[in-house]
Amino acid sequence: MSIKLEDYEEFLIDAAPEVREVLEGTFQEASRVMSPSGLQTYMDGAKSLCNLGRGHDVVISYIQEMPLVAKECGEDVIGDCLTAALKLSSMTSAEVVSLLFASMPSAARNLGDAELFRGYLTLVHQLASTASRGVRPMLNHMDELLSKLTLSGLRRWANFGAQAYRRDFNNLTAYFDLESADSRAMLQKERRGILFIKTQRKLNFYLRALWGRDFFLRPTGADFADFRPYIEHRILYLPDALDDYGDIAGLEVYRATAAHMASHIMYSSEPISAEGLSPAQMFFIGLVEDARIEYKAVNDFPGLKKLWRRMMQEAANSDEQDTQAEHPTMPILVHFSLMLLDENITSDDEELNALAKSFHAGISENQDNNTFCWNLGLDIFNLFSQRKEVPSLRILERIDIPYRDDNRYVWEFEEFTSDVEFEYLPASQQQVRREVSALMMAHEVDCELAGDDAQEIWTNKDVMRFYEDDLTDDAASFNDAWGKEPVSDPFHYQEWDYQIQLHRPDWATVYERRQPRGHVEDIQSIIDEYKPVAHRIKQIIDLLTPEGVQRQRNMEDGDEVDINAAIDAMIAIRMGEQPNTRITMRNVLKTRDLSVVLLLDLSESTNEPMNGSEKTVLQLTREASTLVATAIEGIGDPFAIHGFASDGRHDVQYYRFKDFNQHFDDDAKSRLAGMKGGLSTRMGAALRHAGNHLLKQPERRKLVLMITDGEPADIDERDPQHLRHDTKKAVEELYATGVLTYCLTLDPQADDYVKRIFGANNYTIIDKVDKLPEQLPTLFASLTA
Repeated sequence: MSIKLEDYEEFLIDAAPEVREVLEGTFQEASRVMSPSGLQTYMDGAKSLCNLGRGHDVVISYIQEMPLVAKECGEDVIGDCLTAALKLSSMTSAEVVSLLFASMPSAARNLGDAELFRGYLTLVHQLASTASRGVRPMLNHMDELLSKLTLSGLRRWANFGAQAYRRDFNNLTAYFDLESADSRAMLQKERRGILFIKTQRKLNFYLRALWGRDFFLRPTGADFADFRPYIEHRILYLPDALDDYGDIAGLEVYRATAAHMASHIMYSSEPISAEGLSPAQMFFIGLVEDARIEYKAVNDFPGLKKLWRRMMQEAANSDEQDTQAEHPTMPILVHFSLMLLDENITSDDEELNALAKSFHAGISENQDNNTFCWNLGLDIFNLFSQRKEVPSLRILERIDIPYRDDNRYVWEFEEFTSDVEFEYLPASQQQVRREVSALMMAHEVDCELAGDDAQEIWTNKDVMRFYEDDLTDDAASFNDAWGKEPVSDPFHYQEWDYQIQLHRPDWATVYERRQPRGHVEDIQSIIDEYKPVAHRIKQIIDLLTPEGVQRQRNMEDGDEVDINAAIDAMIAIRMGEQPNTRITMRNVLKTRDLSVVLLLDLSESTNEPMNGSEKTVLQLTREASTLVATAIEGIGDPFAIHGFASDGRHDVQYYRFKDFNQHFDDDAKSRLAGMKGGLSTRMGAALRHAGNHLLKQPERRKLVLMITDGEPADIDERDPQHLRHDTKKAVEELYATGVLTYCLTLDPQADDYVKRIFGANNYTIIDKVDKLPEQLPTLFASLTA
């Protein structure tokens, strides 16, 4: 199929002379960079913009700029450009839409990737809805902005201006026009060391000079924790910006990364099967596979050894200086990787020296055999496993070798679908609890005080104690000291300052922790105690459970013929009557589309008994959570049970008792049974973190159902209004992203503040606290029906 300009003769006749003249001049250029289907989309878009009636300038800008955009990011983005322009035309003037088209070639050239370019279009649309007066000046300076910022940096720069000067139009315009001091300061703050787009041509020439062939390099957003470069469909995806790594310039990091990823493509003849391997075993095999392809690359180009060795030495030095390493094995693995690269480097560990020597002794004969990497990688894994020094997979994936990719290219997954979401821990890393005798424990335990990553936790029915000081009688139980849960990386969240009407950036820090486990029998006893309530919950479940596939009959344009209706129609025709023409039916899938976070306030006040009840707030909260979890589990909605407490803004503790992809099983019940209360209530940060978990869910409707016994408060805030206003702002932010927040409060005096925070219809005050376990499942049903 070929598209010619003559095929659009009718459109050319109706179009204005200026549009025809520009189109005739650019059509040949467009036909060179677009396929026939892309060219048709391009011409149909021009017709649509003509029919929009927003003037000739919009159409001319579109016609002139789209070939340049398609050349940089591909013709698939043409439809996204049209959609973005149509959305923007409903919010702003035609001149701004023309400016959007004029900025697209620069954005496509600076971003260099279709997904990043689509993110840019989304950013412009969001800014038009929140600070429309800033769109025009920002588009005028887009070339300068994107030459200094990544897409993530541009988004943060724009969002700060939109929030800071939302009601101050003069300063808003000055900010986005790069005239104010705040604008220049934020621009400088968000600048990264070196942008990928500035080095792409150099990297292409660098790889071509090495291997005499072209590689496809693309930028990707790397503005999140634990990002690793990756290879997908033989395309090298590198971070869109890099800072200097110690004394090593960002350009050198790019070169080392690109050369390593290209080596995978050049020296990997077949993928490795991952069948029967745990993720930790795959990591160690991948470590040796990285050394194998680097060995081959160094044989061909000896200068690469100096480049990679310098990077790993910098990583090893930084680990030695970092006394707060997340796991003691990680610096050892970095040094061992350096030993595999350079045979002259040794270690104080004789067993690791032996493994490194076996690699260098056999690599010459096995340099094209990845089975060699399989066997040696498992030997390394077994060594650390015997020592009980294998870190968790989350820690392993954070190994500090900045130029290496995530190794997805070297593995073969036989059965994998992109719509399956799962989370598991390898069997070798699961923490097993065993009850043993005191004699066995005394003779067999190598390390009495097990670390956070211990693979086996031994307990004894007789309490054994250890003493910090022989002169004191204070002792702690071994059983209480073992199996401590790890703490997550920090999550930083902004906080609203109502006095200056601005966000304090990265003000509150959230850490995800695990509370100790309890007895599953405690949760089962709650279910047994509330058997009548459980029966009513079952009736609620039966009403809310999705009905599956339903047939809609008596339709004129259904998907298939309804045999009974068709027979009745034929009978009517034979009898000389007017037949019913609605003889088709359609199968409709009835499903629920909701995900829920049950967020529990676990501050110190929950340990106090409620007025009019012998139970504490914590006990009532646990009972209510158990029953509502039973209800949601029966319905089938994905849900999570989380809790929070705070010890100042630097330590907001967030607990995950049950996650979305986890059933309400014995593990979740034991977590819920071990729930404890303490510290304060920094509600805004906890809500934002819960919202982040919800936004990762694919369901359209999202709900945070909060249970609390009081107002927001914390030890480092003397102004009682500050955290109230911040929580109100957090509720509004979540609502803007599609997350509804509903508060269930046990505070009888909550009328003074809860309505202002959550809204008139988004809270319930429980007057009779003993009824909380019964009322919560019913309330959930009314919210989600």
